[in-house]
Amino acid sequence: MKKRVFLTLIAAVLAGAAMAQSGDGLKGIVDATTMVRNYFKPLTELIYAVGAVTGLIGGIKVYQKFSSGDPETSKTAASWFGACIFLVVVGVVLQSFFL
Repeated sequence: MKKRVFLTLIAAVLAGAAMAQSGDGLKGIVDATTMVRNYFKPLTELIYAVGAVTGLIGGIKVYQKFSSGDPETSKTAASWFGACIFLVVVGVVLQSFFL
């Protein structure tokens, strides 16, 4: 009987210690969320800028293939267009998720 009471007391003390630390954990999560929100907008704009440059390079490659009469021009153009749409959609989805 003493052993059971002792183990119950130890469990209660450990549970209390675990709950006492949840305040610091919650503060850490709030701080991390704030940091992500602060860096998200500039990072999104950087990704859009890199995507724009990559899109221009892809557009030039499609134009070169079209000018040279390459038979795979439509496949290249479709993949380039799909990548551009994917970049915009991912940006919007991430923005709605994090902000």
